[in-house]
Amino acid sequence: MTPLDLGIVILYLIVLVAIGVYFQRSASEGIDSYFLGNRRLPWWVLGASGMASNLDVSGTMINIALIYALGAAGFFVELRGGIVLIMAFLMIFMGKWNQRARVMTQAEWMELRFGKEREGRLARLTVAVANLVFGIWIVTYFAVGAGKFIGEFIGFPPWLGMPPEFWAAATMIALSMIYTVASGIYGVVWTDVFQGIFIFIAIISVVIIAMTQFDPPDAFMVSVPMRDGTFTNMPTTWEAWSSFMPDWELGLPEGSSFSSFNLLGITIIFYLLKVFIEGSAGVGGYMIQRFYAARSERDAGLLSAFWIFLLSFRWPFVAAIAIMGIGLGVQTGQVIDDPEKVLPVVIYQLLPVGLKGLLVAGLMAAAMSTFDSVVNASASYWVKDIYQAFIRPAADDRRLMIQSRVSSVIIVLLGLLFTLHISTINEIWGWLTMSIGAGLLVPLLVRWYWWRFNGYGFAAGILAGMLGAILQRLLWPDIPEYTAFSFVSALSLIGTFGGTMLFKATPQDTLINFYKITRPFGFWGPVAAVIPDSERRQIQTETRRDRLSILAAVCWQLVLFMTMMGIVLKRWDYVVILGAVFAGLSLFLYVNWFRHLE
Repeated sequence: MTPLDLGIVILYLIVLVAIGVYFQRSASEGIDSYFLGNRRLPWWVLGASGMASNLDVSGTMINIALIYALGAAGFFVELRGGIVLIMAFLMIFMGKWNQRARVMTQAEWMELRFGKEREGRLARLTVAVANLVFGIWIVTYFAVGAGKFIGEFIGFPPWLGMPPEFWAAATMIALSMIYTVASGIYGVVWTDVFQGIFIFIAIISVVIIAMTQFDPPDAFMVSVPMRDGTFTNMPTTWEAWSSFMPDWELGLPEGSSFSSFNLLGITIIFYLLKVFIEGSAGVGGYMIQRFYAARSERDAGLLSAFWIFLLSFRWPFVAAIAIMGIGLGVQTGQVIDDPEKVLPVVIYQLLPVGLKGLLVAGLMAAAMSTFDSVVNASASYWVKDIYQAFIRPAADDRRLMIQSRVSSVIIVLLGLLFTLHISTINEIWGWLTMSIGAGLLVPLLVRWYWWRFNGYGFAAGILAGMLGAILQRLLWPDIPEYTAFSFVSALSLIGTFGGTMLFKATPQDTLINFYKITRPFGFWGPVAAVIPDSERRQIQTETRRDRLSILAAVCWQLVLFMTMMGIVLKRWDYVVILGAVFAGLSLFLYVNWFRHLE
């Protein structure tokens, strides 16, 4: 990069750290302030922060890789997690259900659902440990992507036996740790807002360049990765590559890392089913933390809608970079081999001076915003749900703040250590979403909808699922993602219902209190029967609207993202149809959902 590009990156980093450190005093009042901002943060700040935290470098690189190699069909592959379709569920009902609990973490929530006695405390400890493990691996995932990305622009020599990518990731993580450890969620969300502005400017600039300077030919070559570390070029046409109506089968080589997506139709159906299960179960970690920090359930709905709207700009950027990668291959006669390196190669070879530095800074912002959110949320599980709940209940604010900062550092160091055993972003992303995520899914789903479910069943389901994910990784690392998901989910299902039926139901007083606060739908007949008729009818009216609205919201988010990507692809035939559908869905959601936000 030129001195101007480097100057932009350095200036960005200085301002970012200064903003984070500025909020240190605000975050030092106690752990409520450090992890939730005392629930005083505006909804638009939380929404903008959520968007920035989702727009990570690792995820962006794998999204671009899939679009580059598979065309618009790659969008549907990312139904597995990259589209973040769970936001539709958070917008309609899952966000307000969590906000009503007025807790700090998902683990603390377990005592609202299962009580404060043995079963509730067991469930709390189990989910705290599981989220800590998941958080450490998420740090690993982000570090792998960040190392690949930054390593392309800033040369780091191997040192102490560690590869250059390790030191590239470590340097960027060290910078973001300064403000994350110092100012907690205040530093996270306000630096995210600043980073979001950088990201938005970079996205608009790249989209304009792609649409005005690159016009892919009717036929061209793309590359797909193979499991043996090599790459294979494949011919395609612009009509097929840009189509939102992909073939039922992709026809990729059997030895390709992407061959598990060959039966694309079945893959899409499977991922949609997974999305509905996952969305109905809710999430933990840094995503749900923003809903616990929301001032009201109305703010929870507004921040979700704003989050989705801002996140929609990711897909025109992804499409623009993929188009520029194809254009570069056509110009030079040399196809970019590694789809996961299309992003850094395009930045390095095609962007002008100044914009290159702006985009590198913007993508560093994306990586750091995701990383700081994960670390802050993961540390809360240690401090609130393990240290304060089980080790030192009488700890004062000063000691808790020390634990908050020390645990943040330890989580990062463990995440960095695991990067030495991961070679590709897709490898770890598939395992996180389809194995570890599957191990948590069943008990997280059942807790909302079945009154008989107890804390023992929850703990057994989580432990069985985590064991299954570890076994799958050690014994069968190359099995298809849907097979891994099914295996791990089956073990978790056995543990969930086996543990539940071996022990008595949660006390009725606890169940009634949870039902009246949360107001969920599902199998709550024995509990709802003791609720006054007027209150029960009010709950039924609300949940009836929510069940109807969620179907529209899922379609609304998908159509919005595809419309934004279709504009960059200049597929005006799709844009007109999708735009009309989006307008109709927006009107329905306004009437059936938005007007009823409390």
